[in-house]
Amino acid sequence: MLRGRRMAFDYGDARIGVAVCDPDAILATPVTTLKSKDVDLWDQIMALVDEYEPIHIYVGSPRHLSGESSISMQKAEDFKEEIATRTKIACSMIDERLSTVSAAKQLKDSGMNSRESKSAIDQAAAVAILEQAIAIEKRISLNEKE
Repeated sequence: MLRGRRMAFDYGDARIGVAVCDPDAILATPVTTLKSKDVDLWDQIMALVDEYEPIHIYVGSPRHLSGESSISMQKAEDFKEEIATRTKIACSMIDERLSTVSAAKQLKDSGMNSRESKSAIDQAAAVAILEQAIAIEKRISLNEKE
């Protein structure tokens, strides 16, 4: 597996959770939550990309539980295309079904109420997306060695 940081975005109409991993792709950590409608959104995203210098960017693909496409999925794909165009970094979609639900449950179980946890949920969902992407990369890398 190629050494270098990876970055993930959990895109939503209101907020975008951001996560990043270490250069050895061992630990994914939450970074921030951005406001989707912020006039400086792309400046903020480019600043994060400049700071963390990812070798790959992942965006959550919000499919329905059935696997069918959703309106949100098209918005997320458009977001991914815009990031790829602006950064010139490889970008991929990662199935994020249940990532937000799982993140919300974990935060609720830790004692956080829903009002104070909205941005934390978005960041935790981005971490889940990144962890899944790293697991996929590692499986592919192992299969290539065999």
